[in-house]
Amino acid sequence: MSNYVLLRGGVVVDGTGAPPRRADVAMQDGIIMAVGAAPPGGAGEVVDLDGLVLAPGFVDVHTQDDR
Repeated sequence: MSNYVLLRGGVVVDGTGAPPRRADVAMQDGIIMAVGAAPPGGAGEVVDLDGLVLAPGFVDVHTQDDR
């Protein structure tokens, strides 16, 4: 895998109920390709997520609240 975007050092909350963990996430063409160690080939872009939470694909902020 080459020319991917590497999201480095964020706290990953994956929606499975597993505890949050610090991990790198590699994405290519908008699709998560790897979680954990960076894949070979070198990232085309690295985004530092230190101090941020990465919660891919499961957060639904929709509410039926009519306030």
